[in-house]
Amino acid sequence: MGCATQGQKAALIKELRKKGYQLKYLLKAMRMARSTYYFEINKVDVVKVRNKGLMAKIQEIFERNKSRYGVRRVHKELVNCGYNVNHKRVQRLMHNMNLLGKTPKRSYHSYKGKVGKSTDNTIDRDFSTTAPLQKWATDVSQFSFSWGKCYISPILDMNTNEIISYDLSLNPNLEQIKQMLDMAFKKFSSVEGLILHSNQG
Repeated sequence: MGCATQGQKAALIKELRKKGYQLKYLLKAMRMARSTYYFEINKVDVVKVRNKGLMAKIQEIFERNKSRYGVRRVHKELVNCGYNVNHKRVQRLMHNMNLLGKTPKRSYHSYKGKVGKSTDNTIDRDFSTTAPLQKWATDVSQFSFSWGKCYISPILDMNTNEIISYDLSLNPNLEQIKQMLDMAFKKFSSVEGLILHSNQG
C-alpha cells in the first residue's frame, strides 16, 4: 500500500471499474475519498489535453519514419523541430501511445510445461452462492503505467461482489498473497466451509 501515490491508486481504480468492480467498494478498499478520486482523475485529464499537440507530432514523426524510430531518435527530431521537451517525457508518451521502434526478432522460447503445484478444481465453474462467506475468488492482475508496472491481488466475495481485502505491490510474489490473506482472515472469526478459488484451482 505504501508504495502507491494517490494518483496511482486513482488510475488503478479507474482501470478496475472497466472490469465491472463497483466504485464504492474500490474506494473503501483503497481507503480513498470519492472527492480525492475525481480530483486525481481530472488532473490526469488536464495533463492529457496539455500533451495532445506533442503526441500528434510524435505520431507524425513515428509514422513518417515507418515505425523504425525509438525514443532517442524521436526526441532528436522533436528538438530539431523546435520543441523544448525532456526525453523522459517523450519516452512516457510513446509508451502510453504504444509506439515502439522496430527491434530485431528474438529467438522463440517454447512453453516449458506446467510449473509448480495446483490444487483440485473444487468449485468446478459453479459460482452460485446463497450467502456471504461461502465462496471467495482471487487473482493477481498486472497494470502498466508510465511509471512502471503495478500488481493488485484482491479477494472478492462471490455473493456480495465486495472486495474483502487486497494487496497492492510493485512485485508479484508470495508475500503479496500472504498479506492479502492475513487481512482477509483477520476480519472474520470463522471461515469454516469457505472455498477460496483462484486460477490455480
